Amino acid sequence: MNPGKASWSPSTSASLRESPRRWALMALLVSAMIVCYAHRASLAVAAPFVIKDLGLSLTAMGVLLSAFSWSYSFMQLPAGWIVDRFGVRSAYAWGYVIWSLAFILTGFARGILLLVCLRVLLGIGQAVAFPASARAVANWFQDRERGTVTAGYLAGVRLGAALISGVGAYFLTNFSWQVLFLTVGAVSLLWLLPWEWFLRGLEAPGSSAPSKHSVPPRSSSASGVTSVLNRNVLGIFLGFFAYDYAWFVYLNWLPGYLVIERKFTPREMGIYSSIPYLAMLAIIMLSGIVSDFMVRRGLPEVRVRRTMIMIGLSVGCLVVPAGLVESRMAAVWLLTVALCGLGIASPNTWTLTQAVCPRETVGRVSGIQNFGGNLGGILAPWLTGYIAQATQSFALALSLTGAILVGGISAYAMLIRSPREHRGSS
Repeated sequence: MNPGKASWSPSTSASLRESPRRWALMALLVSAMIVCYAHRASLAVAAPFVIKDLGLSLTAMGVLLSAFSWSYSFMQLPAGWIVDRFGVRSAYAWGYVIWSLAFILTGFARGILLLVCLRVLLGIGQAVAFPASARAVANWFQDRERGTVTAGYLAGVRLGAALISGVGAYFLTNFSWQVLFLTVGAVSLLWLLPWEWFLRGLEAPGSSAPSKHSVPPRSSSASGVTSVLNRNVLGIFLGFFAYDYAWFVYLNWLPGYLVIERKFTPREMGIYSSIPYLAMLAIIMLSGIVSDFMVRRGLPEVRVRRTMIMIGLSVGCLVVPAGLVESRMAAVWLLTVALCGLGIASPNTWTLTQAVCPRETVGRVSGIQNFGGNLGGILAPWLTGYIAQATQSFALALSLTGAILVGGISAYAMLIRSPREHRGSS
């Protein structure tokens, strides 16, 4: 894990893009995301036991759970720069070590102050995960494969959260929440061995300045790159804010909505809150495959990715009637279809960034994208709860979610352009 300045090697990258070995790299990216989200979700799984063991109030537990998001969100900008400056291999490895140590040390914590500090440290370490994954896809996979690979590691996100529920239940039933953190954290460190071995030959310490063999920026002049990049970055930032706002409404409020508003029993809630996520997992993979197929058929990549996002966010607007219909089962199925709409958009939100940005800026722009998304993630849980409390209903909060998605559609439609489209309009 040499922290020195890293150089991207065009010859080895081009070789890997044509080699079946690149799918081993995809497996590493997917497995890292599984670990990332398993670590992130573990405290939520263990929360009832932590509350009882440490004598915490629900308010204190809420502060503890939210501590991760603050550091994670505001580390996105420097994390993207770190990935571009030091390379995918070192940035991801050091981030992985930081978050794994924070996770393991959580098993030793006996007070809320230390737990908050460790959650903040967990967020700092995990901040590199998405920018590094996006840069890895840009460096070592063919353009027509971006959707499939991105869909794969995004599926790992959902799988990690699902797996830790089962693993956590086993440890909490038979051992303790401390043993859960210590064991899962220690085993997770094994991922570093194949990661370091596989990427050692792809990035070498040295100057990061482009060589004469480097892939040139995707526009004809520096000013053209700057102009289209700034416009695209704004569109990516605003569009992903809308996407993640809706996603975090689901992630934080779907179970509560079904119980409080729709009067499902806890058992029914467990069933009907899992169905939308399982459906979304399948749609994410299908969306990545379909979008890559269209790119391979010769359709313009930026247009394909942007259209898939806009279709997905449009379907996501079904969250509005879901909050208005009287039938609780109709509400469940509308929410399921709406979440599948987010699944259509999901892999393309990341591959679009790779398609419109020069390779050397992908890490930074991905960090900006994730920062915008996580601002939505900070706002959505609080604002949804506030509106529901004030109006005694979730209907207005879900309608606001739909309105924000419309804003996201507008951002992608009006601001995102490929360098070629930009040159043609200038």
